[in-house]
Amino acid sequence: MPEATEFAIKVTSEDPKKKKKEEEEDKAEGTSKPQTDGKKDEKEGEGDELSEEDLQLRSELEMLVERLKESNTDLYRPALETLRTLIRTSTSSMTSVPKPLKFLRPHYPDLQALYETWPASEDKSLFADILSVLAMTYSDTQPRGTLRYRLLSSSLRPSDSPLADPGSWGHEYVRHLAAELGEEFEYRQEEEEGEEATATKPAVKLSGTMDDLRSLAKECSVFLLNHNAEPDAVDLLQELEMIEEIVPLVDQNTFDRVCQYMSRCVSFLPPPDDIIFLQTVHKIYMQFQKFPQAMTLAIRLNDKDLIFQVYQAAGNPLMKRQLAFMIARAQIPVEWLQPSTEENSDGEEDEFPEDLMECLSNTRLSQSFRFFGKEMGVADAKSLEDIYKSHLENTRPGSVNVDSARGNLAGTFVNAFVNAGFGNDKLMVEAEEGNSWIYKNKDHGMMSAAASLGLSMLWDTEMGLSHIDKYTYSPEEYIKAGCYLAIGLVNTSVRTETDAALALLTDHVENKSVPLKTGAIMGLGMAYAGSQREEVLALLLPFIADDGVTMEIASLATLALGFVYVGSENGEITGTILQTIMEKAEREDKSLDEKWARFMCLGLGLLYLGQQNGSDATLETLKAIEHPVSKTAQIIVEACAFAGTTNVLRVQKMLHECDDHIVAPKEDEKKESDKDQKKENGEESKDKEKEKEEPKKRDDTFQTFAVIAVALISMGEEIGSQMSLRQFNHLMHYGEPVIRKAVPLAIGLVSASNPQLPILDTLSKYSHDNDPGVAVNAIFAMGLVGAGSNNARLAQMLRQLAGYYHKEPDCLFMVRVAQGLVHMGKGTIGVNPFFADRTVMHKSAVAGLLAVLTAFTDAKGFILDKYHWMMYFLSLSMYPRFMITLDDKLNHLPVSVRVGQAVDVVGQAGKPRTISGFQTHETPVRLATAERAELATEEYIPFADNLEGFVILQKNPGWEQEDKMEL
Repeated sequence: MPEATEFAIKVTSEDPKKKKKEEEEDKAEGTSKPQTDGKKDEKEGEGDELSEEDLQLRSELEMLVERLKESNTDLYRPALETLRTLIRTSTSSMTSVPKPLKFLRPHYPDLQALYETWPASEDKSLFADILSVLAMTYSDTQPRGTLRYRLLSSSLRPSDSPLADPGSWGHEYVRHLAAELGEEFEYRQEEEEGEEATATKPAVKLSGTMDDLRSLAKECSVFLLNHNAEPDAVDLLQELEMIEEIVPLVDQNTFDRVCQYMSRCVSFLPPPDDIIFLQTVHKIYMQFQKFPQAMTLAIRLNDKDLIFQVYQAAGNPLMKRQLAFMIARAQIPVEWLQPSTEENSDGEEDEFPEDLMECLSNTRLSQSFRFFGKEMGVADAKSLEDIYKSHLENTRPGSVNVDSARGNLAGTFVNAFVNAGFGNDKLMVEAEEGNSWIYKNKDHGMMSAAASLGLSMLWDTEMGLSHIDKYTYSPEEYIKAGCYLAIGLVNTSVRTETDAALALLTDHVENKSVPLKTGAIMGLGMAYAGSQREEVLALLLPFIADDGVTMEIASLATLALGFVYVGSENGEITGTILQTIMEKAEREDKSLDEKWARFMCLGLGLLYLGQQNGSDATLETLKAIEHPVSKTAQIIVEACAFAGTTNVLRVQKMLHECDDHIVAPKEDEKKESDKDQKKENGEESKDKEKEKEEPKKRDDTFQTFAVIAVALISMGEEIGSQMSLRQFNHLMHYGEPVIRKAVPLAIGLVSASNPQLPILDTLSKYSHDNDPGVAVNAIFAMGLVGAGSNNARLAQMLRQLAGYYHKEPDCLFMVRVAQGLVHMGKGTIGVNPFFADRTVMHKSAVAGLLAVLTAFTDAKGFILDKYHWMMYFLSLSMYPRFMITLDDKLNHLPVSVRVGQAVDVVGQAGKPRTISGFQTHETPVRLATAERAELATEEYIPFADNLEGFVILQKNPGWEQEDKMEL
């Protein structure tokens, strides 16, 4: 069937100059020409231009219109059918109005009047249908005419009539109808709310109920879905607030494009629409048994029931293993996959086969990572000089290291980050016991050195613990404390049946020594991050409310519980933290003014990571607390709750917090200038009294976190991230010192492990800032942005900085650490908290990044003092940047894959390539943050939708047949 109305409407089909001239003449005469004159003029003006065919068509149409005006009702039906056929079969270009609509336009008012005189009948229904199509040419003067006559037509005909389908009039008609449906729905909502109608939305309400509008919208959506206009269908149903209705409308050919479009829309929707969209997409994927995609969305929603539902629905053992790898990547508690006690009548808890438990526990991670390192040719340990390349630094000959202890400490971190996970570094793992690098450090430096052993043996729970064990008997308490941290680091992201971390650290949590207690508490926090283990809760919760412990211990216990119960909204922990802050504020306890209080606030915020409006009650409680720390806590909790959502209103709110200038500039100078005037007024004595009682400076810590909050909220989406970078530029120019220090940290968070040239240049500029705090944070941010990338340009920048700051120990220390971060895992480990093609936020990874950034908000008091071990919180974010393919026995299976830059193809026609500038490699392969992989041939079928991490493949049964056919 030719679709007659595939066109772009041009209402002004007449000559605009001629029309304007006639209107001016009419105004001068004070009269207006009747419609018939316009018709006559059109005939006269176009008579010479029209071809014979067009003249014949016009006369035929006019004859049909005249028949409808006659009294003989038997002529109506044939005339209407002929009109309908002529309109539907008329051929025209896509850029002009079809001839029948053009010729019938002058008759439209007459036909409207004629329609009102007809009695209700099936003929009148067909007449309304035709008027509905003609109304498209009058949409400028009579809004929603197309919809009006469509609704009238529907009310007059039986539901099984062939005219019921709006798609019979073509694509453009349906699009026009969809636009008017949205306008009418919006108008009716405003009417219900009591708002007055505007000029574009007249107060005349169309016939039909809301249900009629929704029914018509579904009919239009079916047509749009079947004609490659899936985004239009989604937009229409969203506009009418019935997006859930799309689930039964999609089929095998359309569901994938619909789901891709809806998933990308989520970043631009306000709550709760974003959640509804994700739940709807999840239902569609489950309907078509696309379990990996459904699991990705269930993890994104952090919905325990949905994760269990998807896992149980997958019947194929290989698919179950693939889902297990995804669950392990997100660090979802294994208990979520077990049926509740009510469902499981046998009372059996552990029902997972051994191979499946291996996938869920991430125990293969260390072995696979080392295999990957061998394949990449980076298995050998790297020395410090391999990283520093001191011979390339621009330093004067003969210049010596200012602080050798600080230099050794920097070496500790560089060695740990560079050789992380390989378990073969020369300074710690393979060093002789008496000649270990630990003894080249002093006091708290020993703690970081011992803990670095855990990072070198990262994920290797078997060998790692035996290497750490020999240092646990040391008489030095700092070395013991470092060992406890190392135990936590080794167990990060990995679950074992022995629960070694809990067994080894439980007894030391109550130790009287502060370093030992600190090491045990944070070791537990890192070992069980995201696991929601009740044993850890019972151990650490008493420390929060205990008045007998220092703020340091209480805050670190809160932070550790924040790691373990990240994003869980745990009421027991929340209540305890709020109660503690409230009581301390009431009795004006000075411990709340300490620098450690920010970690207590962060621990509270982590409980609500990604929970959006779930934090409302907590925020209201914090508002009731009269203490400066309350403001900081509110900012952190709100930022964590909306992390990665790109919620524009929340970003604006955080930017507004940065507007407040806590300290008035040049206050002393103002006092001097006003001194003479005050003498005359006799106010000098009053001023002296005021000087004695100087008011306390307002706490501005909240502004630091407001800047980081902007990055935290906007980092989930590319456009939002770019917009936030612009705002950071403004804050750097006009913000207070406390804000300027936070800007580099925020930039680092937005672009973690994603080094882009403009960002590197910006941070390089900040690293030479006059304020040492800004410079130190900028240098660290450079390391964070390039973490695990081996970026040559960034490595050169850092070498230049090492020469520039060779006489400043603090800055040089940070340059060395940044160099270690850039070469993290010899370029095989990244810290970007997003996975599954950058769609899912890894909550434990975000928690680790935030904890490190919080320490850098007061770098002088934490990282550059004796709490440098806090940089090991990055281990929560560290994960190999590999793609390893496995066969059905979970053995490594080398296959050809293409790796290239990810391209956004959502909404594009056909099947465009999802990657650009690709290169073909054999697995395993290394993937950068913005890269994507796809199989080069169809020999194997992957069980995962996103080719990253562990991917299980199955032989394509049709592949051998295809080869034979080619031969």
